[in-house]
Amino acid sequence: MKYALVTGSSRGIGKAIALKLAALGYNILLNYNSNQAEALATQSAIEAFGRKAVLLKFDVADKTEIKEVLGNWTLNNPDEEIEILVNNAGIRDDVLMMWMTDNQWENVIDTNLNSFFYVTKVVLDKMITRKYGRIINIVSLSGLRGLPGQVNYSAAKAGIIGATKVLAQEVARRGITVNSIAPGFIRTDMTKELDEKELKGVIPMQRFGTAEEVADLASFIASDKASYITGQTISINGGLY
Repeated sequence: MKYALVTGSSRGIGKAIALKLAALGYNILLNYNSNQAEALATQSAIEAFGRKAVLLKFDVADKTEIKEVLGNWTLNNPDEEIEILVNNAGIRDDVLMMWMTDNQWENVIDTNLNSFFYVTKVVLDKMITRKYGRIINIVSLSGLRGLPGQVNYSAAKAGIIGATKVLAQEVARRGITVNSIAPGFIRTDMTKELDEKELKGVIPMQRFGTAEEVADLASFIASDKASYITGQTISINGGLY
């Protein structure tokens, strides 16, 4: 059975990607941390496609939990193939660096950057053995241009962009592609506190994007049609640079 693992997939961009991949025929490993109600709702939506949705509750910022929950799942299901990994889970904690605390730095780095390393490590070996895989990292416009108040978030996302380029080179001969998607302003829970009416004035398309539009891009990158695309960061931002 072929699976896609999407971290932070109970809502927002992660949920949209999980649903899109389920519609394409993949069973889903649905990771969440705290919002069980949303995770169960997403599970039901995936099952409506006739696919299997396995809930995996772990904090992507906690390498011990990752090894215990995700690591044990892979050990207990040796015949199941995780063909697609979408590193989507992330948090923001915006504040100017002069007022940023150690915890604000560490929490954002652990959740957005360190999680990429620990989650990917668990699934990479089998991808290499089977000589096939798609790794998709959800980064941000902030990782490309930087935004004031996001020293922690921009550093984490820029770090993943760099790691994407290198890992792509390391595993290309094994039939594995590694790419990043850099969304701009997307209408999700993470951006609901932003003034959309004001901000859309700086976006050439004059609107926020949708999670479904990001999911459409992710599904293409995950497909065989994108087999010669690797090491890239693809922006989806309505023309905002």
